[in-house]
Amino acid sequence: MWIQPEEVLLAGALWVSERANPFFILQRRRGHGRGGGLSGLLVGTLDVVLDSSARVAPYRILLQTADSQIYWNIACGSNRKEITEHWDWLESNLLQTISIFDSDEDVTTFVKGKICGLIAEEKRVQPGEEPEEDCGKFREAELKMRRLFRMPEEEKLVNYYSCSYWKGRVPRQGWLYLSVNHLCFYSFLLGKEVTLVVQWTEVTQLEKNATLVFPESVRVSTRHEEHFFSMFLNINDTFKLMEQLANIAMRQLLDNEAFSADRSLPKPCKTLKNVSALKRDLDARAKNERYRTMFRLTQDERLDGHTDCTLWTPFAKMHVVGQLFISNNYICFNSREEELCQLIIPLREVSIVEKADSSSVLPCPVSISTKNKMTFLFANLKDRDFLVQRISDFLQRTPDSCWGDASPLSLIGHSAPASSESVSRGRHYHSGLPTASQALLQLYQQDAAEDLGPRAMKEKMKEEAWNIHFSEFGRGVCMYRTSRTRELVLNGIPERLRGELWLLFSGAQNEMASHPGYYGDLVEQAMGLCSLATEEIERDLHRSMPEHRAFQNETGIAALRRVLTAYAHRNPGIGYCQAMNIVTSVLLLYCTEEEAFWLLVALCERMLPDYYNTRVVGALVDQGVFEDLTRAFLPLLYEHMQDLGVISTISLSWFLTLFLSVMPFDSAVLLVDCFFYEGIKVIFQVALSVLHDNMDALLSCSDEGEAMTILGRYLDNVVNKQTVAPPIPHLHALLTSGDEPPPEIDVFDLIKSSYEKFGSLRSDVIEQMRFKQRLKVIQSLEDTAKRSVVRAMMTESAFSIEELEELYCLFKAQHMTSCYWGSSSSAAERHDPSLPYLEQYRIDPAQFTQLFTALAPWLCGGHTPSLSARLFRILDQNQDGLVNFKEFITGLSGMYHGDMTDKLKLLFKLHLPPALCPEEAESALEATHFFTEDTIQGEEGKDGGGDSEEKKEEKVKDYRYYLRMWAKEKEPKRETIKDLPRMNQEQFIELCKTLYNMFSEEPLEQQLYHSIATVASLLLRIGEVGKKFNNGCKKTNSSQTPPTAQAPPTAQAEQEGSAEGASGESQVCRALADAQLEPDEEAKDDTSVSSYSVVSSGSLQCEDIADDTVLIGSGEQRRGSVLDADWSITFEQVLASLLTEPPLVDYFEKKRDIQAKMAACKAQRVVERQISSASDHELTQHSI
Repeated sequence: MWIQPEEVLLAGALWVSERANPFFILQRRRGHGRGGGLSGLLVGTLDVVLDSSARVAPYRILLQTADSQIYWNIACGSNRKEITEHWDWLESNLLQTISIFDSDEDVTTFVKGKICGLIAEEKRVQPGEEPEEDCGKFREAELKMRRLFRMPEEEKLVNYYSCSYWKGRVPRQGWLYLSVNHLCFYSFLLGKEVTLVVQWTEVTQLEKNATLVFPESVRVSTRHEEHFFSMFLNINDTFKLMEQLANIAMRQLLDNEAFSADRSLPKPCKTLKNVSALKRDLDARAKNERYRTMFRLTQDERLDGHTDCTLWTPFAKMHVVGQLFISNNYICFNSREEELCQLIIPLREVSIVEKADSSSVLPCPVSISTKNKMTFLFANLKDRDFLVQRISDFLQRTPDSCWGDASPLSLIGHSAPASSESVSRGRHYHSGLPTASQALLQLYQQDAAEDLGPRAMKEKMKEEAWNIHFSEFGRGVCMYRTSRTRELVLNGIPERLRGELWLLFSGAQNEMASHPGYYGDLVEQAMGLCSLATEEIERDLHRSMPEHRAFQNETGIAALRRVLTAYAHRNPGIGYCQAMNIVTSVLLLYCTEEEAFWLLVALCERMLPDYYNTRVVGALVDQGVFEDLTRAFLPLLYEHMQDLGVISTISLSWFLTLFLSVMPFDSAVLLVDCFFYEGIKVIFQVALSVLHDNMDALLSCSDEGEAMTILGRYLDNVVNKQTVAPPIPHLHALLTSGDEPPPEIDVFDLIKSSYEKFGSLRSDVIEQMRFKQRLKVIQSLEDTAKRSVVRAMMTESAFSIEELEELYCLFKAQHMTSCYWGSSSSAAERHDPSLPYLEQYRIDPAQFTQLFTALAPWLCGGHTPSLSARLFRILDQNQDGLVNFKEFITGLSGMYHGDMTDKLKLLFKLHLPPALCPEEAESALEATHFFTEDTIQGEEGKDGGGDSEEKKEEKVKDYRYYLRMWAKEKEPKRETIKDLPRMNQEQFIELCKTLYNMFSEEPLEQQLYHSIATVASLLLRIGEVGKKFNNGCKKTNSSQTPPTAQAPPTAQAEQEGSAEGASGESQVCRALADAQLEPDEEAKDDTSVSSYSVVSSGSLQCEDIADDTVLIGSGEQRRGSVLDADWSITFEQVLASLLTEPPLVDYFEKKRDIQAKMAACKAQRVVERQISSASDHELTQHSI
């Protein structure tokens, strides 16, 4: 075992050196093992007499350096095997690394640090007798991670490992922290500190490799850099955890309905000993995934446990060694020898579970009987009593007839399963429909005369072979699945049994039995609804196998419509994809409607994951896997095909439709047989075989079109010579046939050839390759989205391409950070993949404020959050509380690249009701009042009586006015300065405060303060003149003001006294002085500033609070707004006044550079998560 390094002065005394290299020596104690002579005998005697063997291990490893006389004991062992393992580890992991060190002191320090790290990790991962202490150590590590990298409490640590991180050619020994959303590394060695933080969503490649430079390391790649980690105690466990966390991050980026499920990490139900709750749950999740994939089970199935056992196989008259798996709804068995035997027993089928009598031949047996009179005998069970008790517990939770209260894969809210009466009562789907009880092929063949030809006899022989198989191995869900089953599938499934066996092998049979009536309810809910998916379905209905007579009439078309519409309603995340119509039409030929629906569920959600979502991610992933397989098996052809760009073109259609669209129907359906039994590996095998058969012709191709023609004609002539159905013309074959038809290829020969040449493919290897490609594909799609956004925004903003790309990355990073660190809205609400790229990512007010503070050129100190909230309300045009990237850039571009008029217009609007008040109704009322104020006042001045006729005319006018405004909103019209409403007194004071805060960090601060005071005084006098001009009309109309709008007499008197006794200049100076002295207390103390602070207090409080705050003093606020309605200025007056002051003109016309802001923002995001980090330049200097 590894021990704490300790000095050894005399390395040769009492020890014999057995192995040595320039840095390490493996020694055996004299007297132990073979030989040793007299000295060995003496030492051995002393050890026995003095009982020193308890304290001195017979083997040890010493660290030595050339220039030092001191040795360091770093490992000891009680036997040769143990010490040899340590020696081999040192030679494979450390020897090459330390050979590049220049100083012996550095070698000693590095090795000692590494050994101490290994000891600490061994203590942590070994089963301890004090679990509380281990939990405390993990909590301590989690707190240390948060402190080192400035992570919030929401960021959960999964596990941490001792390893080395390579900076250039120098390894840095430290600790790797793997959290749910980040990979972090920290090292502090010899005064050098290294800190690294990588988001999992930024990882583009993750692989484990071994090279001369990096011995058995893990490479983590992002778009801009690569990171290497090595010298793990158990690199395989670490890499598996990395894969899991990267997969969760990719699901976040993909953001379909699995997003929340992947992020919901269950909490521990008991005290954990050695690992965190998240690590245990991720391990359980990985086991569940392997279990479900192995037996084609539903996504809600949770593995309870597994144990070694034997199964008596009556067909072979022998006991088969394997593993027994128990979950909440199934008992499964898989033989240790591949394809020897597999068994799936649903608990709903179990009738009796009992313990049989033990014997020397059959120890600890358990007998399980099913309702269809099959009995299964398991033996050699380690804990039989506990196993039987667990099965009994699960059986008690399983209703006798079916599961009736859950819909595990339903992605929409599912009502309780309907009874048979409710299904038959259905208007769109009931038992009277032909396709409810029969497959389409049976409908069109039931009246045909019996065929007695050789092909029909061959078909009957196949049916008889399957019937013999059923009698020997069982029929239905509980059938023994052996290599014999596979042989029968490869020889072709008879047409009469095809639907039944597809349901069995895909696992759809279990789902359908578990949810009776679900499809009928779904059809009822979906019919009559109109969506993008239903429109696409209607467009493609008549394109689905039009050459087959089953889809040349309304019976087949209606059935296809119901199945596709029901699935689109069940899973709106997928909805409908074009290839689904072709696959579903084939399913309907051999299955009833309900069976075809559940087969489609199995295809889309388990067997072909992510194939049919909006971006066909799964098909693109398998396309990448196919390219890798081609490079591995057909390297010469791969290079040539890559030059032509053919592989990516052909493979997508092959995989999406399972060859149904490119091969004659009778041949392609045999591949579907194999696919439902073997999975996707069959499709890869056949695709590779097609390329192999055409290798010579493809190598001689000079362009993509020629290669496509060769492959297309080859696939068109793959025939099934055993089919009994009448030939169906293949449209693609008719279009691509040439003068000389190529030779026919028997599909059975093609399948047999694919297994002979490429049968070594394993499903687990394909899954590993899929993970690698999934990282690449999803990140590539993200890059495509970014490029599309940048291209679209180039015409709508003045930012450069590089600036838009950086802004998009910052915007997306803000969105992603809030996704996993909490937000006011869920991820599903803020990311809608169905929207255009510009509108997919959206942020809420809190995130917007952070970006505004970091990037905006107008910073107002403590007033910045208020200004950000106002701009957010302006940009949030649909009032959903979210702003997309397009809206964000629109606001930012106006501040950076607009001319002086545009910037002032934006600043002006930030202090008007839509931005000033978060309540939509009051904002609309005030805006309407500003638009119509002069007109209404003029009408009221003419007649003080207020007749009902004039009120009616006013209502009609308001109604027509709103109609005109609505029509204008629909027209793409550029807003002019005359469209802006007038600004009242309190809003003007707020504008002055904003301007004052904006200038606090400017070089010409004093000149700008003087200019804004001059402009404010001028505008106040302009407003006073307008107020006196309209004062007469106001007094004449005061008697007609509604009671709710009347101001209190005291407040009105105060306002009049203020207007007479205080000049505009003194009021502005007082307001600015308040802003200067107490910039952060604006909303608190404004009520005591001046007489017209009484008026402005409501609006000032309103603008500085969040959108969801309840306004207590809203009545006073409305009265205040009415009080100052007679004082107002226009935007033209503000603009003209500002143009008189050159410092203000220079300030607003000055070009601002956003590059520095973006660089600071990125640096800030790093600093938020770490204390300090040595730069590459410093590390290079230190290492040299």
